[in-house]
Amino acid sequence: MAERGDPSALRWLIGNELRHYRLQAGRTVAESGKVLGCSHAKITHLETGRYQQQPAEVAELLEFYEVSRHDVDRLVTLAGSSNARTWWAPWANVVPDWLKTFVGLEGLAKSEFNYETALLPGLLQTEEYARAATVSTGFVRPDHSERFVSFRLARADRLGSRCPLELHAVIEESALLRHIGDAEIRKRQYRHLLELAERPNVVIQVIRPQDGPHAAVSGPFFLFEFADARPIGYTELLDGAVYLQDPDQVSTYMMTAKNLQETAMQPDDSLALIGSLVSA
Repeated sequence: MAERGDPSALRWLIGNELRHYRLQAGRTVAESGKVLGCSHAKITHLETGRYQQQPAEVAELLEFYEVSRHDVDRLVTLAGSSNARTWWAPWANVVPDWLKTFVGLEGLAKSEFNYETALLPGLLQTEEYARAATVSTGFVRPDHSERFVSFRLARADRLGSRCPLELHAVIEESALLRHIGDAEIRKRQYRHLLELAERPNVVIQVIRPQDGPHAAVSGPFFLFEFADARPIGYTELLDGAVYLQDPDQVSTYMMTAKNLQETAMQPDDSLALIGSLVSA
């Protein structure tokens, strides 16, 4: 698992897997409760991540669900590592509740795919760009804007950490051209993209109108992959988010991500386009 801890996000991941395997086995929460000698309410809380899942309980439930030994050991190991400190705690007062699970999952992920249409991905933003974008949206209180910008930059530190996140971003050309800040802020942002793309764990592709239709008709989304957990999808609403947990849903979004990568300009051509914006 990645170096950024978040107990609540880890509980959420484990609970998601417990529910998946229970449904796959055709078992009810009442039957599962009898195995542990607890109420069905506790099983529900274990599956939602509200309660801490103990390794022994995880093992007992998964064995009841007849899950493979590999997956039992994988989830028991996850449950045993859920006491890490929440990395984003210093910014807890400026991070909306619906975003906290997202940043926790991002901190635990080994790789992230991000498709954006209106703004550049948060992990790729400069401080100036992030500040201008934060102020222009109006979703963050003025007295919280500087703290929120510092939080965005702290998220981006993961790209250069000891255990770096692998990021693949596909960005609509309109997001590149959108006027966020003044011309110099945007040029410094373009240079920053070029510098980040030199890292082996960062891939940037641009998709233009002339590149043709693609499968991402529902808008921006994220996909997280983990070393010891099932992939998770995520898409934002104006004032909340939807987490995609069903394997079939996640598979659909993975196919969409592949389609975007095939439709967009290749990485070298994308960087050449970004470079032309610096000299424009």
